[in-house]
Amino acid sequence: MKVVSGKQMCRILEEKGWTLARINGSHHIYRDPVTGRQVVVPVHANKDLKPGTQRAVMRDAGLTDADL
Repeated sequence: MKVVSGKQMCRILEEKGWTLARINGSHHIYRDPVTGRQVVVPVHANKDLKPGTQRAVMRDAGLTDADL
């Protein structure tokens, strides 16, 4: 699995059609306009996401390693 930062994950989600619903502190909340599901991405400068956090965001958003 390729390690990405929170900013990069946000960019990937936007490319896949997710829209930024709101920002609460350093957490960006994205919503899928089709299904209504939401995903929370922690964005702390350019720091890489921790492996478990990245896996959870990818699972919730339906992303695969090929999407990165």
